[in-house]
Parts: sequence; structure tokens; C-alpha cells
Amino acid sequence: MSEDREPEPPPGYPGRVLDARLHLLDRQVLDRNGVPVATVDDLEIEDVPAGSRRRPPRVLALLKGSALPTRLFGGRPPSSRLLRIGVDQVTKIGIVVELGTGAKDLDADWTERWLRDRIFRHIPGGRHDPE
Repeated sequence: MSEDREPEPPPGYPGRVLDARLHLLDRQVLDRNGVPVATVDDLEIEDVPAGSRRRPPRVLALLKGSALPTRLFGGRPPSSRLLRIGVDQVTKIGIVVELGTGAKDLDADWTERWLRDRIFRHIPGGRHDPE
């Protein structure tokens, strides 16, 4: 009769173990000044061989882009359309994801600037804030 032994616990992992859906996806990203930069639409995860139990996959970058159409219709957005925010720029993960860099360093608001300069500027009253 063999003894029932408990399985060995997995080895310790450096860093923090997170549930990606719960802690990262759809979270607002703030720069070092508390200015909203983006929301996390997707994650870039390192490749881990199938069946590898040595360690869980690591998040390499937070991705911002138009993920909604791909979630509805499938496929992948072109990588040139995605903004990558490396996890080395993340300083805190809580209710929001806080970065150690400024929004201007990331160029995350290029679509807003493009819309402002190409479309809204030509609408009467679109050149200034409402009073």
C-alpha cells in the first residue's frame, strides 16, 4: 500500500502573480502625473513551451489598440496599430495601472491628436474649449 503524499509546491516565482483578466485588462493607465493615458486592451505574453510547469508565462507589455473589433469578429489587429507599454514602465498595479513615465513619452494619444488636427479643427467652434 503506497502512502498518499501531497504534491510538492511549485518553486517560488520572482515578481507578483496576477490574474490578467481581473488585475490588468480594461484597467485605466495613468502616467506619472496622474494623467489618463490609455486603457489596457490586451497583453503581450512571453512564449512558454506547452506543458512547461517550471514557471507561469510573464507579461511583457500592456497593449492599447482597437481590440473590440477583434474580440467581436476574431483575428488580430496589425501590430503597427498597437501601442506597447513595457511592464518595466509600470510602477503600481491597483485600481488603475500607474506608470513611471509621462504621457508625451509614450505617444499614446496620437489618434486623439490626429482627430483634433484633421477633423475637429474644421468644425465651427472646434478650435477652442467651450466656455
